[in-house]
Amino acid sequence: MKITRLLTEKEHRPWELPSKPWQYYQEWNQAIFLHWEVDPDTLRKWVPETLELDLIDGKAWISIVAFTMDKVRPRNLPAFSPVSTFDELNVRTYVRRNGKAGVHFIHIQAGNKLSTFLARILSGLPYRYASMERKKNDFTATNERRKNKFHVEYTIEHVNASKSTLDKWLTERYAVFQGARRKVLTYNVHHVEWPLNNVTIDKLTVEYRAIRDLFDRPPDLAHYSPGVQVLTWGRNK
Repeated sequence: MKITRLLTEKEHRPWELPSKPWQYYQEWNQAIFLHWEVDPDTLRKWVPETLELDLIDGKAWISIVAFTMDKVRPRNLPAFSPVSTFDELNVRTYVRRNGKAGVHFIHIQAGNKLSTFLARILSGLPYRYASMERKKNDFTATNERRKNKFHVEYTIEHVNASKSTLDKWLTERYAVFQGARRKVLTYNVHHVEWPLNNVTIDKLTVEYRAIRDLFDRPPDLAHYSPGVQVLTWGRNK
C-alpha cells in the first residue's frame, strides 16, 4: 500500500491523525500477540504514576508481542537493511493519558545490536539487546545476562473475521505513553486495522526474572497477524 493511501485509511482511528508530517516508516510483520489478564494492583507498580491504567470491564491486561520489524526508515530516506530489519519482542500494558488510550512498554528487546542502540537513542524507548531466532511459527528471544528467555511455537488458524470488542481493545492502539525521568513521552502511531488470525499456542516458555509473577500461567488470549505498514511521529513531552 502506498503511503498516500495509507494516510487516507483512517476511519478506524479513535482520533484524528497528527497535523505534523510523519517521521518514520516501518512494517510490523508476522506478529504473535499473547495476552494475560492481570490484577490491576499487581500491575500498578510497573506503570508510572503519571499514567492511568486502562481497564476493560474492570480488568487490566498485559501482553507479549513478538514480530519482525521491517524496512524502518526516516521520512524521505531509504531503508538500510543492516539496521532497518530485525526481530523485536516487547512486553506492554494498556494505559490512558489525557483521555487517550495507548500502550506503555515494560520491556523491549531487539535482535540486532546496532538497531537496538539506535532505537534506544533515537526513540527514547527502553530497548535492550537479546539474541533472537525466528523460524516458521517459532520465535525465541534470550538474554543470558539478565536471565530472560522467551520461546513460543504456534499454529496459525483461520482468519478472525468477527473480532470481539476485546480483540480490538488489545490490538488497536495508536499511541505510546512512556514514562521517563518524571515525564511522559508520547508517540503517535498510524496503521490500518490489524488483520488477525486465530492461533493455537503449541509450546511456550516465558522467563522474565523481574516480572515473572505476571506470566505464571498460559495466556488467556492469543492472536497472529501477517502484519501492518506503520507511520510514526516523533516523541512529544
